[in-house]
Amino acid sequence: MDKSISTPHLFQPLTVRSITLRNRIGVSPMCQYSAADGVANDWHYVHLGSRAVGGAGLVIVEATAVSPEGRITPGCLGLWSDEHIKPLARIARFVKANGAVAGIQIAHAGRKASADLPWHGGAHLSAARGGWDTIAPSAIPFGGDLAKVPGAMSAADILRVQNDFVAAAQRALAAGFEWLELHAAHGYLFNEFLSPLTNRRTDNYGGSFENRIRLLLDTTRAVRKIWPDTLPLAVRISAVDWMEGGWQIEDSIALAKLLKSEGVDLMDCSSGGVVPDAKISVKPGYQVPFAGAVRHGAGIATAAVGFITEPRQADEIVRLGQADVVLLARQMLVDPYWPAHAAKALGYKLPPPNQYARAW
Repeated sequence: MDKSISTPHLFQPLTVRSITLRNRIGVSPMCQYSAADGVANDWHYVHLGSRAVGGAGLVIVEATAVSPEGRITPGCLGLWSDEHIKPLARIARFVKANGAVAGIQIAHAGRKASADLPWHGGAHLSAARGGWDTIAPSAIPFGGDLAKVPGAMSAADILRVQNDFVAAAQRALAAGFEWLELHAAHGYLFNEFLSPLTNRRTDNYGGSFENRIRLLLDTTRAVRKIWPDTLPLAVRISAVDWMEGGWQIEDSIALAKLLKSEGVDLMDCSSGGVVPDAKISVKPGYQVPFAGAVRHGAGIATAAVGFITEPRQADEIVRLGQADVVLLARQMLVDPYWPAHAAKALGYKLPPPNQYARAW
């Protein structure tokens, strides 16, 4: 009997290059704002490890800064130093030992960097309170509580950031991660270059679509050279800006085609975040159509995110071909064992950890 016939689509394995996910459920990168000097600690170990124990197929470490200036807050994880490797390696080993694939997202926050912790208000920090100068494609502040005017990046800045991503990818590999994601969404640095709302440059990195995608494309190409051919590379994008005159779904499809040709295996399709006044219609599954459009338009695997909470909803996304992977964020915070509970709801027996066999 073909096991795939009786297995819900959500629990069918997925192989990307040499890596096989045991199911299509992933833990989305979620900032914990709990590091000191970028170093992972017991909070990150328990937070991420428990989601692997809970049955997820993929566990992605939060946005991890490629440089100190690239942190969203002083509490964000980092990979700009070899000091960061060992504690992250501990997490990667535990995640893998419990059946999940260990992934990590590397990032630079651009003009949204140097912010306070969310539970302290999240506003930009002054120098007196430990803040730092920010950079962006253009000297345009985000606005609101993130009012710092960033420095417009020079050619040297651009090259430095690209090299920082390559070095962070090398450290991620040294730490034992087998899935790497570049963060180009939510109004952070790459997204700021992509969007015409935030990129007002007149050089080779601004103006036309081809120029605005140049930094992301060049960085992807450089990272793929040192990231093994056997391991998956993903990119998270904001598929639309939700603003007239901004980045549109057609841009995302065109970008995905180019990234695929550079060795990207999966597009993680989120949206918004590049400007504070976007009007976003949030409802269950509101971003799923973006994953479907990119998947079919560019012929590349995608991950769907955003307000996915119910097992049948998640299974349907995979079954209908809207995405290859479903990434959960807030729902995983509410329930680290969501995969086990989803399996039960779909009539499937998810093998438990030996330690939990009597209770699963």
